[in-house]
Amino acid sequence: MRKDPLALLRLAGFTLIELLVVLAIVATLLLLVAPRYTGQIEASKEAALRDNLRVVRQVIDNFYGDKGRYPESLQELVDLQYLRALPVDPISESTTDWRLVDVPAGQEGRVYDIHSGSTARSSSGEAYSEW
Repeated sequence: MRKDPLALLRLAGFTLIELLVVLAIVATLLLLVAPRYTGQIEASKEAALRDNLRVVRQVIDNFYGDKGRYPESLQELVDLQYLRALPVDPISESTTDWRLVDVPAGQEGRVYDIHSGSTARSSSGEAYSEW
């Protein structure tokens, strides 16, 4: 008894309907996962921004404690090795977008505080520039 080689090929493959069913299942899973994924990206950017702000504010306070004045710029913090590099604002994805708050009257220096330069709003509705 000889077997037909084409019959073996027909049995070994997938039908078009089987492929369409698999593609429909994959598409459904992607539709369920995609919104959660993008939400997690935004949440991680917000967490990174909060951490960057906390670190830079602490460094500014340390600088003031050491020098008795506030820094003239963020670059001065890098030059004097208080920071390894300027932090990235994860919302605007830039190191130059930071909004600097001037020192109170009667104090030396130019950088008292730092805020995000982004005009976007957080997931809670607050402007990032107010953090």
